[in-house]
Amino acid sequence: MRMEHGEQPDPEEKARIKELTSFWIADTPPEPRFTRFADLAKKLFATEMAFITLVAEEHQSFKACAGLNMTKSPRSESFCTHTIASNDVLVINDSLKDPIFSTVPMVTGPPHIRFYAGAPLITANGYRIGAMCIADPSPRLKFSQEDRDNLAELARLVMEQMELRRADFIKTISANFANATELALISIDGLGRIEFANPAALSLFGYTPNEMIGSPIDIIIPERLRHAHGLGLSRVAQGAEPKLKGKTVEVVALKKDGSEFPIEVALSIWRDQRGLSAGAIIKDISERRERDTRLLRLASQDTLTGLCNRHKFNDLLRAEFSRGAAATVLLLDLDGFKDVNDTHGHGIGDALLQAIGVRLNFALSENATLARFGGDEFAVLLPGTADPLAAGREAVAMIHAFEKPFEIGGQVLDLGVSIGFALAPLHGADEEELVASADFALYRAKQAGGRTSRMFDPTMRNENLARRAQRDELIKALRNNELVLHYQPQIYLDSGRIFGAEALIRWQHPKRGLLLPSTFLPSLEQSSLALEVGWWVLEEACRQSAEWRDAGHSTVKMSINLFPVQFKSPHICQKVREAIKRHGLNPAQLELEITESVALNDDSRSLDVLTNLRNLGVGIAFDDFGTGYASLSSLQRYPLTTLKIDRGFVQDMLTTPRDAAITRALISMSTDLGLETIAEGIESPAQEAALRALGCQAGQGYLYGKPMPARDMETVFAAAASAGPKRRSGSSC
Repeated sequence: MRMEHGEQPDPEEKARIKELTSFWIADTPPEPRFTRFADLAKKLFATEMAFITLVAEEHQSFKACAGLNMTKSPRSESFCTHTIASNDVLVINDSLKDPIFSTVPMVTGPPHIRFYAGAPLITANGYRIGAMCIADPSPRLKFSQEDRDNLAELARLVMEQMELRRADFIKTISANFANATELALISIDGLGRIEFANPAALSLFGYTPNEMIGSPIDIIIPERLRHAHGLGLSRVAQGAEPKLKGKTVEVVALKKDGSEFPIEVALSIWRDQRGLSAGAIIKDISERRERDTRLLRLASQDTLTGLCNRHKFNDLLRAEFSRGAAATVLLLDLDGFKDVNDTHGHGIGDALLQAIGVRLNFALSENATLARFGGDEFAVLLPGTADPLAAGREAVAMIHAFEKPFEIGGQVLDLGVSIGFALAPLHGADEEELVASADFALYRAKQAGGRTSRMFDPTMRNENLARRAQRDELIKALRNNELVLHYQPQIYLDSGRIFGAEALIRWQHPKRGLLLPSTFLPSLEQSSLALEVGWWVLEEACRQSAEWRDAGHSTVKMSINLFPVQFKSPHICQKVREAIKRHGLNPAQLELEITESVALNDDSRSLDVLTNLRNLGVGIAFDDFGTGYASLSSLQRYPLTTLKIDRGFVQDMLTTPRDAAITRALISMSTDLGLETIAEGIESPAQEAALRALGCQAGQGYLYGKPMPARDMETVFAAAASAGPKRRSGSSC
């Protein structure tokens, strides 16, 4: 229905309208299959009218009518808008005696409805999109339960027909797309026979439909590759997991005339009632290969990738400045390339750089020049333009180019790219200043988490100088023991018992006093010092845990936050193992916290690292859970012990229904996965009571204590021990 000014849309109604739209049926002409249901209902219930309606946002449309000639009516004047309010059959015995319907135009005027009964049309997803209705100009005082059941059954049958109609419609769309697309589409059965080939595939390989359909797939595979392909198909038919499922590979194909050519193939495998089937999306990449070859032959380019090198790039940029032309420079830095080199070696790394150069060149516009500056740094020159929108489009194209993983030497490598760009003459008076400006913007893109782009802003230059100065101070702080750890207690909500403490870094600055992490962590995490500080935090927290154990607090678990650079380090498991051994700790009393975004940034490696850490016996917690992009399927794979709900949800859960709903869902999911749930940022007894009611097990926050020095934590432990355990009421702290 139409919303009043300022009224917020109902999410449930929006979802219902979206579901109705997915059937492509509202406001469409009558169809025999539905008209037959209206005729049947009219005859079955001996009424003068029967109709099938679909309730849209502001009106209802009549898909089928018997004894009635209508196509559309306002929703506000309809019976059916009330019918879809529940799952039950709505019966109006005498509309003139009903305060809701007595003034409805369909009652006071033609067709003068006095009796009405309607059953909602309920989709498989539970949405009510319309109604199967009967009506009569005379009142009917009796409409039995059997009548209600029969009408509801008719509604179910109508809904089945709508589902079948939608499935047929989707098949038609799929067929039209397959016939129209320029991509070659082929599918085969479990015996390797071609059962479908679209026009693009027939044209690509040079066959007629009769020649291709029913023939073995071998007709498009070079003879030297057929044996290996046959073995692979046989293994999959016997139940083995296909190695190429969901991947895109480059192979050689065979045309009818016997010529070979390179193709890019994306494979899919499925099983249905007929058994195994496979499909392929095929693209001719002959032109791309020729372009790649030309690039690699350019004598003045980077020796590894065949791209323009830094010297050549600067010459081209200098020429733009010399003739007073506008220009744009984009600097690229690969996210995750160092891990590839560390894990797989420089051979794989070099091959990957070559593949990246080819893919980026393919993604860029024709007038763009791509260069490799060295290592994993690339640059792009857009001559003759200083349009930020054009630069943004190039940046988006390059970021999208990394959405598909690279396959190098049998390894599937998933990387991202960060991009910073600057415009001349606005951001630089010469080539050196322009490149430096783009570099400042690149730093900001990496600071934002990578896989994004930023344009230079003059304030970035000053911020960079301030960061460098603070990093220099941090080096001195580490050497002078100015970095300290404070600890915040973690308690069980049902009993109030302290079971753990989270170690949090602070900077005891000689002039500015005690500094919170927000004032120095951004600079620290972007410097090489982050790894050294991270190992210091691990060592100091383990030392303190051992000290508390020796003082009789052996049940207190120590939670330690890992920097992203620590988690990516190949030595993480060794460092944790050595710290545990050095201080004689029980691994179960140590919990390592990482943010979900850091873990999921490199899914396959993260799983290995977390599994190895968990095998040491330590706990694994996802910190600030719910603010990243974790999925339930990913969580099921990871060996987690704890989920920490971000303070942002807890803070507003009592006043914001959305935050309350998210918190409830996170707690439920954590419980279902068998994990301990810790809510952060609890500041009031009301928040505590609400979390307990939702089944949250534990929490931390100012209600129980701010982060404090170790000596103050010992006082808290002693006070808790003397008081003994006590059960909390719903409002006490």
